Amino acid sequence: MRPRPKTGADASPRPGRLSGGKSGAARSGTEGAIAWLPTLLKGRPQRRADLVRQPRTRREHVLWLVIVDASASTRRHQALSLAKGVLAQLFDDAYRQRARMALLTASGVQARWQHHGLKAGSALQPWLETLGAGGGTPLFEAIEQAGQWLGKRQQRHPGESQRVLILTDGRVKDIPPLTGFHCPSLLIDIERGPIRLGRAVELARQLHAEYRHIDALTDA
Repeated sequence: MRPRPKTGADASPRPGRLSGGKSGAARSGTEGAIAWLPTLLKGRPQRRADLVRQPRTRREHVLWLVIVDASASTRRHQALSLAKGVLAQLFDDAYRQRARMALLTASGVQARWQHHGLKAGSALQPWLETLGAGGGTPLFEAIEQAGQWLGKRQQRHPGESQRVLILTDGRVKDIPPLTGFHCPSLLIDIERGPIRLGRAVELARQLHAEYRHIDALTDA
């Protein structure tokens, strides 16, 4: 996966590429589109066998809840630009898998919902292109809201498979006790530059989420 952002935090996102085309090498039989979140949970794919694919013969109902830290600190070193590249690829995969998306941004003075269970499609692209960084980091408020919303949704849709993706640079003063999500979770650390606080690692640990640094997923 190679998101190639332009210079600046608000660069237009571009989907990544894998050998064999934009969405990876074609596969026949029961194997379908690449499922990127399960793939990333296993680490950066090095070969075709590392890609997790959605079976064509059994398509589960999937919801991906994405929390994006768009605070002012994510302007540094193209952090948000790279995050937007990852999201562009995720949205493309979600569209092909007919998954639903819930988007929550953490910036300014409070967390804000952008979409609640929207089917992945063209409506997500304008939001992504206009996503900018600024203000504070209401990340913990966003995490709390996300957990509550997922719990209520699970009661309404018990057959739905939920997954959480958090993109943050972890640049917060103090980390309060956190409760993990009751579903597979992945935290992508977008903190970059020569001096790093490294707090995203602790965030992932408390949330019982898999941890990956964005430099391990993209071409810096």
